[in-house]
Amino acid sequence: MKTIDATVLAGYNAGIERDRLRSGIGLIEFERTKEILLDRLPAPPAVIYDIGGAYGEYAWWLASLGYEVHLFDLSETNIHMSAELAAEYPGTHLASAEVCDARAIPRPDASADAILLMGPLYSITEYEERILAIRESRRLLKDGGVLFAAALTPYSVLIPRIASYHVEGTNKCTQLDDPAVLAIIDRALLDGCYINPEKSIASGIGSSHLHTAKALREELACGGFATGSVHGVMGGAWLAPNLNELMENESTRSLLMKTVRMLDQHEEIIGLSGHLLAVANKA
Repeated sequence: MKTIDATVLAGYNAGIERDRLRSGIGLIEFERTKEILLDRLPAPPAVIYDIGGAYGEYAWWLASLGYEVHLFDLSETNIHMSAELAAEYPGTHLASAEVCDARAIPRPDASADAILLMGPLYSITEYEERILAIRESRRLLKDGGVLFAAALTPYSVLIPRIASYHVEGTNKCTQLDDPAVLAIIDRALLDGCYINPEKSIASGIGSSHLHTAKALREELACGGFATGSVHGVMGGAWLAPNLNELMENESTRSLLMKTVRMLDQHEEIIGLSGHLLAVANKA
């Protein structure tokens, strides 16, 4: 893909997605996203395309519920790793798992009841190319079909560095002290362009596009969707310390997830969430 940072794709091919949703902030992202999906998906055995779905955490979970799920990802490693999840879901299988570009999915028009577009909108840095990916999803959806489109917020590259600034035992303080790091964050806050070629300036993500809720709605509209809702998937709960321990305890997990739902669609603070999830139907 010409619009993805080479190091980003190399990272995916090195297997960095493995278990991302099974610890830390990933636990909140996975739990809340599943709630939103269950609230808006048609009933099984509807056809779901998981585009940019990494190695298939959502895809396998949905398949276990009786959906016909097709997994697509640009990373060969992710597609190969997807087979590893079969042991966790005995008796379940994916309808397909293929390496391909989100802008050119080898499936017929109007062949999906729902599409998960979870990674491409931040991995594709050029506006016109993101619109192509959105329009491709629209082509694939049946009339009335539902699109779930994920985005990262510009604040997700600043707030964690503030929260850990000069915290003993971390190395993140040196990043916030670096004028070059502040400059790329300032640019991301201005127009969503996070320019960090091959992760040469700051650790974390490479060059990506980061969306406000408003910008996400506008891009979906340009791609032919009237956005029904935009959710702040992690609210402010991702800033809580010791997330693994808190999410393992039923009582503290329940309380944290309640706070996520409380902030879910408050426009004034939705950007506090590191991730957004837009839900839109094809008219």
